[in-house]
Amino acid sequence: MPVGAGMTVRDLVLPLHHGERWWGGAVADGTAMPFGALAHHRDLAVNAGHVDDPTGGANQSAPLLLSDHGRYVWSADPFAFTFAPGRLTLRGRGIEFGAGEIPTLAGAFRAAARRHFPPSGRAPDPALFTGPQYNTWMELPYTPTQRGVLDYVRGLLDAGFPPGVVMIDDRWSKDYGVWQFDPAAFPDPAGMITTLHDWGCRVMLWLVPFVSPDSATRRDLAARGLLVRRPDGRVAVRTWWNGDSAILDVTNPDAVAWLTGELHALQQLGVDGFKFDAGDLRDYRPDDVTFTMADPAGQCEAWARLGLSYPLNEFRACWKMGGAPLAQRLHDKPATWGGHGLASLIPESIAQGLIGHPFGCPDMIGGGDLAQAAAGVDQELFVRYAQLAALHPMMQFSLAPHRVLDRDHLAAVRAAVDLRLYLLPDLLEMVADAARTGEPILRSPAFVDAADPADPGPADQFTLGDRLLVAPVLEPGATTRRVRFPTGAWVGADGTRHVGPDVQDVPVTLTTIPWYRRA
Repeated sequence: MPVGAGMTVRDLVLPLHHGERWWGGAVADGTAMPFGALAHHRDLAVNAGHVDDPTGGANQSAPLLLSDHGRYVWSADPFAFTFAPGRLTLRGRGIEFGAGEIPTLAGAFRAAARRHFPPSGRAPDPALFTGPQYNTWMELPYTPTQRGVLDYVRGLLDAGFPPGVVMIDDRWSKDYGVWQFDPAAFPDPAGMITTLHDWGCRVMLWLVPFVSPDSATRRDLAARGLLVRRPDGRVAVRTWWNGDSAILDVTNPDAVAWLTGELHALQQLGVDGFKFDAGDLRDYRPDDVTFTMADPAGQCEAWARLGLSYPLNEFRACWKMGGAPLAQRLHDKPATWGGHGLASLIPESIAQGLIGHPFGCPDMIGGGDLAQAAAGVDQELFVRYAQLAALHPMMQFSLAPHRVLDRDHLAAVRAAVDLRLYLLPDLLEMVADAARTGEPILRSPAFVDAADPADPGPADQFTLGDRLLVAPVLEPGATTRRVRFPTGAWVGADGTRHVGPDVQDVPVTLTTIPWYRRA
């Protein structure tokens, strides 16, 4: 049907402009973006917010598509969309088509954000940006202890790494849903936290919306009607990566009050913030019985809203919530060079920013997929991962670099951290700008330049704001790196000057991170 800007319809077929490219939907589809490029010769069907999304709801998603010709599509609800040669087909309800004042990707983003997800004016806690984050997951999987956490952090500091946010991950607690320190593993949690604070670190704890089904907590919450139920009235029990659990109904204000009370008790011990894991679309069902009768997307969104009360937060799954002061991490990656590992980080981070989440983190350095750990560490990959992460809004270690790297590779990782600290004034200014405007910090070159039908995708480089161009090394054994310079003049760290649009092959070594400042 013909459609004009501002119209809202149930289903929509939108003719594509020549060379028009689109981003949006699910961040985990980032490597397939931009959609609609000339190189696509087959139908590409994806979802935004559906439980049966092929990505499994592994990351953030939003009912939003943005075009580099300044057009956008939005819906308050999940929708499915298909790109085929010459057309975009959308299936859902309440689908709105709109256009920005300028025919660019930035124009589309600004128009959509202004209408549907305006910025809050706030950013997450500055500590998430000023130093590296140190997560215990890969070093102490399922077995964090007070001694282990202190030894892990002390080793990082002694190896020359700066203080940062320490995230104590899975199984610090008595049980899932029983959010108290396990006294056998953490005999003096307040003392541990005081020590970490004295070392200049902040402390976050991992949690999930799950409750172990045979616990006293589950029985109490069920009796109070605070758990998700099945249509027959029984408590819903779902299988997730750690087993089978009941689910806290975070659409219920009483359930939220119960959880925030548990977290307040932890804050009284000195805990500074929380990593809100899970809450994935795949964890919920359309027929779940909740306080607000929310669909899976609504339950996912309700979990994310909890983070608004905690400036020191992290999420890996989210529905909508664009413009909110939430730290968003990419899902666990395998320790590989290709499109599922290192090469996925840039396009997925770009997608993250374009659906309204500028405060992004590209997973744990080296990859946070625990199943890959037994294969050993590719030291060159670890270095390139650290270099890429150092020039993201946030960077997060889990494997201890001083334990898994030799002297030369360790020095290269420390140099990447030093570069981040050197550029920190720029990064913090960009964080403040993102809080004010909602615009991505990490951007596709297409966000800066007008559409170029010959431009390849997905992106293998990015800009930070509109002032820094970053082209990390993504190939093993590389001695050169091809850099595409957007329009304007760019000056390298060595003083070399490049004028775009242009493409240049630049020499690289293990310690090289090609980056350029707009002249």
